Amino acid sequence: MAEETDGTATVYLGGEAEVRIYEDRVEKIRKVKRYRIPELDESIRRKRTKTEARIISAARRAGVPTPIILDVEGDKIVMERIIGQPVKDVLNPKVAKEVGRMVARLHAANIIHGDITPMNMILSGNRIFFVDFGLAFFDQKIEPKGVDLHVFFESLKASYENWEELKEAFIDGYMDYERAEEVLRRAEEIEARGRYVDRE
Repeated sequence: MAEETDGTATVYLGGEAEVRIYEDRVEKIRKVKRYRIPELDESIRRKRTKTEARIISAARRAGVPTPIILDVEGDKIVMERIIGQPVKDVLNPKVAKEVGRMVARLHAANIIHGDITPMNMILSGNRIFFVDFGLAFFDQKIEPKGVDLHVFFESLKASYENWEELKEAFIDGYMDYERAEEVLRRAEEIEARGRYVDRE
């Protein structure tokens, strides 16, 4: 995600949205897709923005810290700014276990995050805030929950030398979810599907 500034805000330009960070708030605006019919594009952006706001609120009700939504207007969500450290910079087994507990709460509420990585979390005080639900949706099935875990485990493997220790700590926290063992088995199956086997 590219970063720039316009004098009043720090602006992050992603593939799906522009995020503007001010001193007191964060604004997330879904990007116009030129390849779509304009009326359809506007409808899709509004619908996805509304869904994201609804999921953020549902996550808070499930006990997962998220920014408070200040306003939703068309394709824009205005949220409180969370001051803290990116989890990617401070991840240790204690933090990883707490992340596992938060993901357990999401999954118990049938919320699929869609992009669980340490980059999408902020440690503020002793609370971990999930700050990006752009790919999130509701689903009670095991498969998408397994994909959530697989994505997180792959992000650990790609970024941390002690990824195995972090993974175990996450699993320890995730076991709060009553269907944790089912989801973990599915995550293993998903990893195996993509694994290359050398048959020399």
